[in-house]
Amino acid sequence: MLSTSSSENHRSGFIALIGRPNVGKSTLVNQLVGEKVAITSPVAQTTRNRLRAILTTEDAQMVLVDTPGIHKPHHLLGERLVQSARSAIGEVDLVVLLLEGCERPGRGDAFIVKLLRQQPLPVLVALNKWDKLPEDRQAEAEAAYGELLKETAWPIHRCSALSGEGCSALSSAMAAQLPLGPQLYPPEMVSDQPERVLMGELIREQVLLHTREEIPHSVAVTIDRVEELPAGGKGGGRTAVLATVMVERKSQKGILIGKGGAMLKTIGQGARLQMQTLIDGPVYLELFVKVVPDWRSKPARLAELGYGVES
Repeated sequence: MLSTSSSENHRSGFIALIGRPNVGKSTLVNQLVGEKVAITSPVAQTTRNRLRAILTTEDAQMVLVDTPGIHKPHHLLGERLVQSARSAIGEVDLVVLLLEGCERPGRGDAFIVKLLRQQPLPVLVALNKWDKLPEDRQAEAEAAYGELLKETAWPIHRCSALSGEGCSALSSAMAAQLPLGPQLYPPEMVSDQPERVLMGELIREQVLLHTREEIPHSVAVTIDRVEELPAGGKGGGRTAVLATVMVERKSQKGILIGKGGAMLKTIGQGARLQMQTLIDGPVYLELFVKVVPDWRSKPARLAELGYGVES
C-alpha cells in the first residue's frame, strides 16, 4: 500500500513536458528529479518514448511525462512520435511548455502554443537556456516571447535545465497547480520504466553521442537477454546483457562497428558504465548490429519496438 502525506494539502498528478525537439525537456526532467532517468544528446528527437519520471517532495508528488519533440514528421516513426506527444496533453493535469529562451521563437513554437490554447488544462511556460542569453538581449527576448504568448495568461519561468538555475521555483509552481491527492508511487521511485527499456535507451544514447549525423535517427535498440551470472563462474557476480542495435543500411552498420570494431567498443563501454550506475552492480555487455531496411516506415516493426499507436 502506498504511503500518503500526513498533510491535508498534499498534491499529486501528471505533468507533460511539451516543446519542439532539442529544447531540453529530458535535461529538465533529470535536473528536477535529481538523477538521470532520461537520455540526452545534442541530436534533435532524442526522446522516443513517453518516459514517466517521478519527483517526490514533502508536499507533492509530480509524475513528469517527458514527450518526444513536436516536429514535422518525415516517416511513420516520426508520425508516431508526434502523435504520442500530442496525445499526452489529454492525459495529464498540467502542461509545461518548454521554449528555447536563448533563441527567437519560430513557427514550431507558434504551432504548439496554438495547439495548447485549444485545451482547458493549466499551462506553465519555461524559458529554458535563459543563462545562455546575454543581458543586453534579454529585453528583446522578453518582447519576442511576450508577442508569442500575448493571447494567453500562462505564467512564465526563466530557467536553465543544465545548471539548475530557476528550476526550484519552477518545481514549486508546478506542484501548486496539481490537484489535492495522495502519493501515486512509492517515494523512492524515480521512474516507472522497466529496467530493460532504460538499458536500451542508455545504449541508444551512446550511439547518438558517438556517431555522425546519418546514423542517430536510423537506430533502434532491443535488449535480447538479461541474465545474472553465477557468482562462482567466469565473470561471476555480473549482470550479462545481450543487445541488438538495429540500423537501416549496410553502410550504417559499418560506421557503427568501426575499424576493427573500435566504434562499437566505445559505444559498449559508455553504455556499460551507465548501466552499472542504473543497476548498482557490475555489467557484462555484448552488442550486435543488425540491418533491417526501412524499419522506421514498417508498422509491424515499429509495434515490435514499442512505437505503436498510443492509447
